[in-house]
Formats: sequence, structure tokens, C-alpha cells
Amino acid sequence: MKICEIFTSIQGESAFAGLPCTFIRLSGCNLRCGYCDTKYSYDEGVEMGLADILGRVASAGVPLVEITGGEPLLQGEETHSLIRELMDRGYEVLVETNGSMSIGELDKRVIVILDMKTPCSGMSHKMDMTNLGHIKSTDEVKFVICSRDDYEWSKKIISHYGLEGRCEILFSPAFGMLQPRELAAWIIEDKLRVRLNIQLHKYIFDPGERGV
Repeated sequence: MKICEIFTSIQGESAFAGLPCTFIRLSGCNLRCGYCDTKYSYDEGVEMGLADILGRVASAGVPLVEITGGEPLLQGEETHSLIRELMDRGYEVLVETNGSMSIGELDKRVIVILDMKTPCSGMSHKMDMTNLGHIKSTDEVKFVICSRDDYEWSKKIISHYGLEGRCEILFSPAFGMLQPRELAAWIIEDKLRVRLNIQLHKYIFDPGERGV
């Protein structure tokens, strides 16, 4: 597999925010979101065998693992094999995917964090909307919100696909583009059943720092 980086840090997003987590960032991405903060993952990376990856995770000694990218599903069966091996070894595994590729074949034990691309990303037309039919109660759907238009669009998606009550819904203010306080006010005003998802790692560490 082509691996961009493996590191252990504090989980900065999702319902698992604040917990120690080992991240496996796979190389390559099929989207080019306007607010992307991991552009280095498009091309950077080294080839690693499954045993070496599992060894790095084991040496970290952390039970929570996230497979991310880039877009991890681009590596197909190799990604599925990695997920199965981690799950079989007792890890709690999160897979963060950009929503453009089907999640239908993912191991049902894994927790999917589906990153729905809003209009301001420039990639909302690339979403595979059938994925919302595969979402489990343990999964999470994340909307990165850049503007009021993104917010209103996200509300319509939640309503149209009946997501409320089906899974965890995350509203994340795009860092440097929308203030968390402003998004929080909208959520409170509309009494939405969503979780405000601030990128904790960007407040704990330098926003441009890697490996955190």
C-alpha cells in the first residue's frame, strides 16, 4: 500500500474527539476540495506491506485507529484487507472517506465517517449519494461548513435523506473561513440535532503542523 504517514495523536474530529488515536493516512485523492488541508497526501508516500503497517500500529499501543487520506478507498482491496486485519486484532477502527466512492463493501464492523462535500468545497457534484443508504447507526456523516449557503444545503440533505436519528451528524466550521461561534448560533437557533465538530488538533497544535 502507498502510505503517506502513520502517527499517533489526539483525535481532533468526530464523536471520538479528544481520544488518543493512531492515524494511517493513505496516499492519493480523487477530489480537489477548495479548503483541503492535507494536499501533501495527493502524491507523497512510500510503499508499505501489511505486516509493517500492523507493526507500526501495534507499537503505538493505542486501541483506536483511523484510516484516512487522501481517499483511503482508492486503494481498493488493500484497504479492505487492512481494515479486516485491524478489526480482527481487536482495534476500534474509523474510516474517513470523502463520499465519492461506495462504502457498500466496507466491513460492517468499521465506523464510517462520511465527509459530505458541501457546495463551497467545489466537489459536491462528485458525491455518491447512494452512500447515505448504506449508513449504519454507528456511522457519522460530516459536513464541512464554509458559509450560510453550505449550512442551508446541509440541512436539506439531512432532511431529504432522513439522516437525523439514523446516525451521528457532524457540522464542522471550515477552519479560517467560518467562526465556530457563528455556526453554533445557527445550530442553536434551528435546534438541529447535530454535533458541532471543531478540529481540536488545530487548536492544540499549530494549524499547519503535520503528524498531529
